[in-house]
Amino acid sequence: MINLSIILGMPGYWQIILIVLVVLLLFGGKKIPELMKGIGRGTREFKKGLNTDEEDEESSKDVAKKE
Repeated sequence: MINLSIILGMPGYWQIILIVLVVLLLFGGKKIPELMKGIGRGTREFKKGLNTDEEDEESSKDVAKKE
């Protein structure tokens, strides 16, 4: 029987552990929190930009309805 994780390309436990170890070796323990903060800030800015775009679309629709 074929393992489903092989077909879908999902990493197993050993692969995840190996990836974490490689990341620790490359960046070190002190650099990882800084990287995570940067990712969090980027995600927050991205979400804020999406919300701003949605608000702009809604306001333009309201203006078009008034005219």
